[in-house]
Amino acid sequence: MSAPLAAAGVEPLTVEVRPPWPFKLPRGSGGDATAATRAGVLCRLLHVDERPVLVRAWQQQRQRVFLRAEALTPDAVVYPAVAGQPEEAQAAGPEQLELAIERMRFAIGVDDDYSEFHARFRDDPLLRPLIRRFPQLRPRRRPWPWEALAWAVTKQLIESPRAAAIQRRIVRRWGPRIGDGRAALGDVPAAAVIAGRAPAELEAIDLSGGRAVALRRIAAEVAAGRCTPSDPSSDVRLQTIAGIGPWTVQCLGLFGRGELDSLPAGDLGYLKLVGHLAGNGRRATVEEVEEFYAPYAPFRGLAGEFTLRGLHGRVAQGPPLRLAA
Repeated sequence: MSAPLAAAGVEPLTVEVRPPWPFKLPRGSGGDATAATRAGVLCRLLHVDERPVLVRAWQQQRQRVFLRAEALTPDAVVYPAVAGQPEEAQAAGPEQLELAIERMRFAIGVDDDYSEFHARFRDDPLLRPLIRRFPQLRPRRRPWPWEALAWAVTKQLIESPRAAAIQRRIVRRWGPRIGDGRAALGDVPAAAVIAGRAPAELEAIDLSGGRAVALRRIAAEVAAGRCTPSDPSSDVRLQTIAGIGPWTVQCLGLFGRGELDSLPAGDLGYLKLVGHLAGNGRRATVEEVEEFYAPYAPFRGLAGEFTLRGLHGRVAQGPPLRLAA
């Protein structure tokens, strides 16, 4: 990607972080084309108060991580001509750069300290070898809760590669971007942009009719300020929307708000894993998954991430199963 046009008069902000727990910089954002690593530097385009910011992160040695936020001139960003886009984008200022750094720190988990989790479960027969093997593991969080909520809807009932393909289409069709071709970086469209799409447009990118309606509905709720994904009290309102259930809000809690006790128990991976570990010869029920992870409170979501990633290869693949919404 060629160097984007920096906004005049706004000095970039660079911070150094010393992670309190073993850390390894992630290499992307899960296949949705919103982040890329080039020459060891993770790059992500963010919009803070509708103002474009390019955030870069890189790691020196093991425990020195640097993040740099740069305000972009709006002319450097391509905004698809669709309803919901800002009428006239402005350049970010110091406050937006600080918030961009904060949200990127959250997304990559550089400030996470798992010492309490380690101390509590270092003798647990299931977690002990996984913590030793994957000390740098972190949940793959999103910079903004809205992203985690929207992407959770796209992942309902389907496998991860297909969900990532849908997410890429959303970013490339309706999201702001910088650069061209393979070097382009996109951002997740704002809730107002998704709210302005017709259900048929969303179905055209491979969302089912029900998920298209659900995504558009939650986007409208967020855009109108009737639902705030960063506020757990909004979860009750979210679940009044058809197609939005516990699994979706649990994904929002874990990946959008950093709630380490939020366990997406209806996930197909957990249904397979717990059934395998229990030796039942079948997939577990949601209730059995919740019972299995109950002893790991208040870190059920984190314990789930370690077991799901660390033991994935041991679980036999079975026929497709509908996930809980």
